[in-house]
Amino acid sequence: MSHVRVTPWQDGDPVPEELLSAIQARRPNGELIGIDRVLMKSVPLATGWNGLLGRVRSEFKLDLQYLELIMLRVAALNKADFEWNVHYPVYLNAGGTEQKAQALKQITPDHALFDLAEQTLITLTDQSTQRVAVDDAVIQTLKAFFGEEKTVEAVATVAAYNMVSRFLVALAI
Repeated sequence: MSHVRVTPWQDGDPVPEELLSAIQARRPNGELIGIDRVLMKSVPLATGWNGLLGRVRSEFKLDLQYLELIMLRVAALNKADFEWNVHYPVYLNAGGTEQKAQALKQITPDHALFDLAEQTLITLTDQSTQRVAVDDAVIQTLKAFFGEEKTVEAVATVAAYNMVSRFLVALAI
């Protein structure tokens, strides 16, 4: 974090204990990561962010492998290396493969590596990230694979992780 564009929160700096505890509860071994320390420069932001992203990561019904595929694709498209590095091992642990992960880094991933549901999630992520508008056919295909609730979760995951990557890249985290 030596090139971060703002001074990250440091241990001992003032922050509500309940916020610190909530963020630590989401992290392995309670270890804060770079984004946590920058977010804690704004208590309202850190509070809302932790709640939203915590729910996306742990409460959505869409399979974790699909969520992480979306997160990796967003990170690759937005050149958010920190985001990629955080989500890459989670994707592999959730059942993703090294070959698929590397394909997600390509401008046009080799669709032969992915099943039709994954291909549709990649198309959703590409369209939403690069042009905001998503073709109706993509949404209809997602609904056919996942139903409406998980389609909403997929779209929200793309949106949320575009927010994450833009924050990370802008502040050089």
